[in-house]
Amino acid sequence: MTLECLAAQQKKCWSVTQNQSSVTSQSNKLVFSAFANHASVACLKLLSLLPYRVLISIGYGLGYIAANIPSDRNCVIKINLKLCFPDLCEIKANLLRKRHWHLLGRSLVEKSIIWLGSEKQLSQLIEVQSSVDLTNRKPRILVNMHFTGIEGAIILSALAKQMNWPRTSGFFQRMKSPFFNQKIIGWRNRFGGNSIDRQGNTKAIIREIRNGNLIIIAPDIDLGLKDSEFVPFFGVQTNTVTTVSRLASITGAEVCLMTTTLKDDESGYLCKISEPLNDLSSEDHKANTARLNRYFEDEIRLRPAEYYWVHKRFKNRPNHEANPYSASK
Repeated sequence: MTLECLAAQQKKCWSVTQNQSSVTSQSNKLVFSAFANHASVACLKLLSLLPYRVLISIGYGLGYIAANIPSDRNCVIKINLKLCFPDLCEIKANLLRKRHWHLLGRSLVEKSIIWLGSEKQLSQLIEVQSSVDLTNRKPRILVNMHFTGIEGAIILSALAKQMNWPRTSGFFQRMKSPFFNQKIIGWRNRFGGNSIDRQGNTKAIIREIRNGNLIIIAPDIDLGLKDSEFVPFFGVQTNTVTTVSRLASITGAEVCLMTTTLKDDESGYLCKISEPLNDLSSEDHKANTARLNRYFEDEIRLRPAEYYWVHKRFKNRPNHEANPYSASK
């Protein structure tokens, strides 16, 4: 056998060995991923069975740890607070950051009840206070702000049959994990709610509005430049979707602000639905979106620690301005 033939055989054997190793590695990753996914669901189920005081103590503990570990998200919170509250001294800003993490940790473990709990558990956790009659089936958009209790909006679905409320529908943003994407959709819809993929399904939402169902939209997040405008948010030009204004214009729907925030004694959450915001009837979607941001600012100032400061709210910038989060990477 020539040296060339021997070298070729060795190369072939090496290639086969590498392929087998790659297949084994991928298989191991899939097994580990499946185990981690099901272990996470089991952990959520276990948390949902704990006494509520024990549960929130665990959440506060997780928040304390997160607040004191250097991370990208800690940098994001610091940047957001500096942009939105430039007059806040460093000591107060740091206290606000830590308090936010504590409440975020609490809300994280409370998702075990929100996603897996019974109607009774949810009723004990969240109280609904509405300034409009939810039974009259008027076309209505509920603008759900990104407070730490945002997932508590599920209470409207949980109580719909008992209170004779229409079903709730809303856009959802796809998650990176297909497993949890399907799980969370199922958990959110378990009382009859309707989660609609926000990618290309505007007609489905319009149909739901015109049928008198409650539509929940959370527009206070940077979802990209499509169908968005730069409008002020705490004095900073901020990329904001115009979805609420456009849907209200097309359907004639009332627009009500919805906030799910901690009760004064922090024993649970209060889901409040405001009277219709009558100054959003203009056809100027940019102006309407700017007015909506001002409503958000007013609510956030009342309870700044509960707002989702972990989001990169200012990542898209006008006029080629630098991304304020670039330095935090």
